Amino acid sequence: MPRMLATAFLIVVLSSPANAEIYSWTDANGVVHFTDTPPPDETHRLVEVAAPVTVPMANNLRQHRRVSKIHEQVQSLLSSDRKRASPRNHKGANAMAKQAKACSNYRRKLAQVQSQLRAGYGNNKGNSLRQKRRKLSQSLSQECILR
Repeated sequence: MPRMLATAFLIVVLSSPANAEIYSWTDANGVVHFTDTPPPDETHRLVEVAAPVTVPMANNLRQHRRVSKIHEQVQSLLSSDRKRASPRNHKGANAMAKQAKACSNYRRKLAQVQSQLRAGYGNNKGNSLRQKRRKLSQSLSQECILR
């Protein structure tokens, strides 16, 4: 029983500095000071320290697993596509050339839409240009980047 009381007392005493107030003041040279005791002859202010934000480890692990799974899926898609369109066979080389040409066209069209948007537009024209840009970006991503 005395050990339990001593342990409890020790825990309370050691945790008290964690709850200490923090004071801040600026001296005559413009240097900002922080301390746990207020200065006797300086104008000071109490610094409010927000409680730390904690995320349960289980949430971090779930998120890590989800992101890792997506990364593995993307890597497998990329590696399987490279195997399919390998330049060793003639069909693969033609497919790669056709794919590169399509991607180049998407990028060219996207650049044209971007320049039209930068040049100025009315509301209706701007909305249609943004919609066209969105469709081109999606097609470029699906067919050239994620493929």
